[in-house]
Amino acid sequence: MSEVPSTPSLLPQPGKQNILITSALPYANNVPHLGNIIGSVLSADVFARFCRARGLPTLYICGTDEYGTATETQALAEGVDPATLCSKYNAIHREIYAWFKIDFDHFGRTPTPQHTEIVQAIFTRLWENGFIEERETEQAYCPAHSSFLADRYVEGECSLCHAAGARGDQCDACGNLLDPLEPVEDTKAESGEDRKATGWLVNPRCKLDGATPERRKTKHLYIRLDALQPEIKSWLDNASNSKDWSSNAIAITQSWIHDGLKPRSITRDLKWGVPVPPDTPGLSGDDYDKKVFYVWFDACIGYPSITKCYTDRDDKTGKNWERWWKNPDDVSLYQFMGKDNVPFHSIIFPGSQLGTREKWTQVTKLSTTEYLNYEGGKFSKSKSVGVFGNSAKDTGVAVDVWRYYLLSRRPETSDSEFSWREFVDANNNDLLKNLGNFCNRVLKFCHAKLNAMVPDYSTYKDSSDALSQYKEEVNILLQTYIANLQATKLRAGLSTILSISALGNKLLQDNKLSNQLLSEDPVRCDAVVGLAINQLHLLANLLFPYMPGTADSILEQLGVQGSGNDRFSIPDTWTGDAIPPGQAIGEPKLLFSAIPSEKADEWREAFGGEELRKQKAVELEKAVAKKAAKEKEKEKKRLKKLALANGAKGDASKAPSEQLKKLSIADDASNKPPQ
Repeated sequence: MSEVPSTPSLLPQPGKQNILITSALPYANNVPHLGNIIGSVLSADVFARFCRARGLPTLYICGTDEYGTATETQALAEGVDPATLCSKYNAIHREIYAWFKIDFDHFGRTPTPQHTEIVQAIFTRLWENGFIEERETEQAYCPAHSSFLADRYVEGECSLCHAAGARGDQCDACGNLLDPLEPVEDTKAESGEDRKATGWLVNPRCKLDGATPERRKTKHLYIRLDALQPEIKSWLDNASNSKDWSSNAIAITQSWIHDGLKPRSITRDLKWGVPVPPDTPGLSGDDYDKKVFYVWFDACIGYPSITKCYTDRDDKTGKNWERWWKNPDDVSLYQFMGKDNVPFHSIIFPGSQLGTREKWTQVTKLSTTEYLNYEGGKFSKSKSVGVFGNSAKDTGVAVDVWRYYLLSRRPETSDSEFSWREFVDANNNDLLKNLGNFCNRVLKFCHAKLNAMVPDYSTYKDSSDALSQYKEEVNILLQTYIANLQATKLRAGLSTILSISALGNKLLQDNKLSNQLLSEDPVRCDAVVGLAINQLHLLANLLFPYMPGTADSILEQLGVQGSGNDRFSIPDTWTGDAIPPGQAIGEPKLLFSAIPSEKADEWREAFGGEELRKQKAVELEKAVAKKAAKEKEKEKKRLKKLALANGAKGDASKAPSEQLKKLSIADDASNKPPQ
């Protein structure tokens, strides 16, 4: 993952299926938790390793997304400048991904001259082609330091729940979207923003100096997604393979199209970002000299700019990156991310590409995930709840076990749960008793009884065709595995590996591999051992995308020479003879070790047990309150209906209306802010 590759850059090969892979660029202002890791970088790593093992020219690009308000505010909190903060977190991300064995071809970052060049070039083409418009909006302005304020730079009291310290974009206490100033009209609707604030800040103040912000007019630039909608829809319907995207990616994208695309702001009042080109014809430099591009306009452009840093290195005029990014005839683009990133990859970035009128490589497959939750709660770095990327190794559990567990629980179609009990069970049952048992039993027998040499399995005459039928079963599963991986159904692919391993254990069981078989039918024994050893070789290749360290260990024990990823190859068909008779095998070693069951409780407590219980108690309290409010509303409607009915009958009884009055008084009391 070095900044400057020491080997020649990989470029697409004409006439071949070239695969370009990206995972969502992680923000360089925090430490990723396990949900972040499985949602993008780990999933993309599995697919990249699979493509390489299939012999496809494959480039896997990622890097830290470093611009934006969130970075500026985090730098302010840590008392450093944004560049220093981003360098710190870029290094943290690199270290975490290296431990998880994420095999990027290049892991870069967005604050580079290459990034500025490509972002500004795309903007210029959009401006020239009429897909950028200028709008005047009202915004919070700090008179103390004479600057317009991004929403997050305004703090105050939430108008809805009255919590102090709410931000101008959202209240963390109640979760509602906010405006920094009390609206005087529907300015958000006029400005084309899609966020629907339900409240605002009471007594707003500037985060930087505490001054009371003023409402002033300012200008911003908007990408005209409304004008691009017909082309985006046509591309989705005809040119893209959107029907093969993950189901949530399809649903989210279609929802945006159905609701109608609106102009979206692409500039912000910040210092840390790509500046608007000062020499843009038709734009006043005075209006934009303190504005930069909004992070979600430029973040996806980080993929080609990071690619340029890899392919062209320090050559600012280099165009090798275009062989990946402006080559749709030879390159297929696969992008991995969590569902919250979908619209930027399925609508905004493709729309920007279309609007340039240039021939871009556009996404072939969006592979997206739902959320990974933690022990019935949520990950929280501030409250130390859950496992974060830099703390997984503290358990002492091998990284391949972590990779296996996360991939086996990848939230592909619905939210999934991290559970310490399941984590321990996955190691002890899925891995140790299935895969580990098959490998250890075969190799220990061969090492102890057959002089650590692969026996001559070629002389056996399979009159019953039992072993041939067995090969067919394995090959059916192999085809299933390949189809699953090609469709980025990573959980199903991993499950198929365990099925192939289980077949191996069944082979040994059905043929009663033992000293007795060796003495009574040595030729058949040789055939069974030879077939099992070759099945282990197949398993090593299939495991390589998921558990590269385990795959390496199996090849080493099989006596396969060499090192590196070039040894791994996933075949179309398994012939069962890749490991020839007479090959010396290595020393058998356990692939996995048992984890004591009590470790689950120990780790649960160590990784936020007390805070998690508090979190669950708060959620339960909210659920109870919500249910009570629902029941109260239901009772109010019943009493109101009854009162109306009694009134229609001329009933003098006032009992229902009196009860309704009491309920209303109780509601008023419960809705008052705390004193």
